[in-house]
Amino acid sequence: MIKKILIVDDSPIARKMLRSSIPNNDSYEIMEASDGQKGVETFKVFEPDLTFMDLTMPVLSGYEALKEIKKFKPSAVVVVLTADIQPKSISSVMESGAYTVLKKPAQKQSIADTLEKASNYLSKLGEKQ
Repeated sequence: MIKKILIVDDSPIARKMLRSSIPNNDSYEIMEASDGQKGVETFKVFEPDLTFMDLTMPVLSGYEALKEIKKFKPSAVVVVLTADIQPKSISSVMESGAYTVLKKPAQKQSIADTLEKASNYLSKLGEKQ
């Protein structure tokens, strides 16, 4: 079950839009970070169940932040949100361990579907451990 969500995006508007697109967002503990480096640092302290990650950010890109997070916690569920949906970019983040990729701006329904699938994935992962 997903209780803690981390949103990593350099755009305050994008973070606000994503937060408002999360169904029943009051039922989650949500933290935000404004670049990849802060995202990695917040991840290590906050230990979210799911992380939404932009790719193009200052200081540390989403590509690099994803790799750092997966090194720290290989089972981390990271959903990449990006306007860059070229096959090469999607392939690169999936190879780096992204759970899935959503086109930015993500629709409420795709966010809800992703949260449900990730919750089921985490439940199955917990059963195996």
